[in-house]
Amino acid sequence: MKKWIKTLFASMAVIGLAACGAGDESESASGDNANDEITIGYFPNLDHAAGIVGKQQGFFEEELENTDIEFRNFPNGNDFVESLDSGDLDIGYVGPGPAINYYLSGGDIKILSGAANGATLIVSSEDSGITSLDDFDGKSFCTPGNGCTHNVQLEIMLQELGLESNRVGGTVEHQSRVDPASMMVRFEQGEVDAAAAPEPWGTYLVEEFNANVVTEWNEVFLGETLPSVVLVTSEEFMENNPEQVKSVLEAHQKSVDFTSENEAETLNSVNDLVYELSQTEFSDAVLENAWERMNITTDVSADALQSWADASYDLGFIEDQPDLDGLVDTSLLEEVTAE
Repeated sequence: MKKWIKTLFASMAVIGLAACGAGDESESASGDNANDEITIGYFPNLDHAAGIVGKQQGFFEEELENTDIEFRNFPNGNDFVESLDSGDLDIGYVGPGPAINYYLSGGDIKILSGAANGATLIVSSEDSGITSLDDFDGKSFCTPGNGCTHNVQLEIMLQELGLESNRVGGTVEHQSRVDPASMMVRFEQGEVDAAAAPEPWGTYLVEEFNANVVTEWNEVFLGETLPSVVLVTSEEFMENNPEQVKSVLEAHQKSVDFTSENEAETLNSVNDLVYELSQTEFSDAVLENAWERMNITTDVSADALQSWADASYDLGFIEDQPDLDGLVDTSLLEEVTAE
């Protein structure tokens, strides 16, 4: 077991280096006569299947001819928006939470399309004593980021039960910035009782570590309507590079269509990439069960995004009453789908 844990920590170090853009990790795909460049971000999660399939199947290269494409993977939304803010990232896939938080803080960001709905699973370790949300009093949970999509979804449900995290003086300990690959180690070592996990990591904990399913994806707050992943860029990049953005959306639409028609190949593409980055390989059971806990789609529900933002405000993650007017701009997506 100790050998396995050491190997896993080494694997996670690879993910960390990849997410930070260290060394030679950035993957580039160049046209024969490249005269431009673009950096596309994504997470190594199953609900990022549209981005992963677009990369693995070559859809981005097809649509972005004569363009140097750099793909960057991220462990959490905070790192993603920091890269977008610094100009190190042009466009990519992220959860709606970080996108909304960044927008409300004055950040330059536009949601161009949805990429997935669902894909949040609330699980607890086998020996935690947690079988329902009522059992979280005095327990601990982890999420990929403080105020991230999954964090808010869990905390708003706990608040409705009269429970709060230690962030606001409550009795439930929140461990933040725990990348999904690290959750299994924390469960194995007894360092955390529960997790609000993206897929396929939530299902992986259930299938491989006998974790309890506390709340299914469609019973989580806004589970079926809230986009779990959105495709975003900055307004500046969108205005200066409309044809590039449109080409990304063309590839994105191809990817979404591909996932609906080629489930087995989609799951293999995700599995191959996650293994490449982390040396973690998911079983068919994990991937197939996780796949049932999400929808890959370009749809964006403005009402669900606003409801999530309101919940984030109620929880104190956002200081002022949120107004998301102007965040979503699907005009280029509509041009793509009309063609």
